[in-house]
Amino acid sequence: MTTPDNWQKSSFSGSGDGNNCVELAAGPGTIHLREGDTPATHLSTAPGPLAHFLHHIKNGLYASTPV
Repeated sequence: MTTPDNWQKSSFSGSGDGNNCVELAAGPGTIHLREGDTPATHLSTAPGPLAHFLHHIKNGLYASTPV
């Protein structure tokens, strides 16, 4: 798998040169995600499953504390 070169920093990461952020890159039918402080490691997924996951997070369906 090749690593994309068009990474975009999350708008929620704030400004500055810090690496404490989430970055995204889009490819044909694929979304790549990585943490700014570990750029060599990234996850890849299709847009549909990522949208489903984000929808659940936004609606509080994933608890931040163990049940």
